[in-house]
Amino acid sequence: MTAYTNQVAKHAESFKHLTVDDQLAVLWDVYGFIRNESGMEDPNGTAPDNSDALFNKTKGLSQDEQLQLMRDLLQGSNTGIGGEYNTLTNNTKLAFWYQLAQGMERSEVIQAPADYQPSSEAQSLVSVLEPIGFEQQFVFLRDALLADGGKPSVM
Repeated sequence: MTAYTNQVAKHAESFKHLTVDDQLAVLWDVYGFIRNESGMEDPNGTAPDNSDALFNKTKGLSQDEQLQLMRDLLQGSNTGIGGEYNTLTNNTKLAFWYQLAQGMERSEVIQAPADYQPSSEAQSLVSVLEPIGFEQQFVFLRDALLADGGKPSVM
C-alpha cells in the first residue's frame, strides 16, 4: 500500500503544477468519481462541519466571483472567504470542496464553460486517477488540496 500511496502523492504533486483552471477540472472529475463510487450524496457527517455557511456565502456570489474564489482558494488566498476557509479543519475543507462540486452539478455554483478544454496533462492525470478507487482518490484529494498533506489539525 505504501508504494501505491507514494504514487498518489506523486499525482498530487503533478496536480499542483497544473494551471489553476486545470486543477479545478481535475477536482470536479475526482469528486465525481468519489460520489459515484461511494454513493455519497452529501458531505454531512464527514467532519464536524461548519462548511455550510461558507458554501452558502459562495452560492450568493456572482458566477465570476465564484470562479475567482475557487481559483483564489487553490492559490492560497487569505482574504475574505479565503480567510474563513483557511480557519476550517482539514476534513471540513474537503467537505467544502465536495459541496462546491455538488453545487456545480445542481447549477448553484458556476460550472466549467462549455468551451473549456483541459490540458493534456490534466486529462492524463484524470485518466490515472479514475481507476484507482475511492480510498486512493480521497488520499489524492487530501494531498492535493491541503497544504500540509492532511496532517492532523487542531479541531
